[in-house]
Amino acid sequence: MITQVTKGIKISVQTNFEGTFFKNYKMHYAFGYTITIENQSKDAVQLTSRHWKIYDSLNDMDTLDGEGVIGKKPVIKPGESHTYNSGCLLTSPIGAMKGHYNMVNFSSTEKFRVHIPTFKFSAPFALN
Repeated sequence: MITQVTKGIKISVQTNFEGTFFKNYKMHYAFGYTITIENQSKDAVQLTSRHWKIYDSLNDMDTLDGEGVIGKKPVIKPGESHTYNSGCLLTSPIGAMKGHYNMVNFSSTEKFRVHIPTFKFSAPFALN
């Protein structure tokens, strides 16, 4: 598990390989990840949007921006956490993701970024 803390917000990431399949005459590798966002600060915060950099060892880096996470903009009170599952399709058995969440502190109305540490994807058969 990979973890990182930014301004009292702890991000933990767990990845797993889901399998392979053909799409548009190409092999694709499916990876899943579970992210837990834990509020270790003294103020309630809300996740408003996300920014991802996706690395595929056989392609250029891709970026992805979006509102919230999986259709939600969770409010996380002090001492609480929000966990969600998502996934990524790559054209190679090795890759990685990193990024940040844009958050708002409810007490100060300060907008801030929470860094998501780089987490790696690798199909079990791809590495010795």
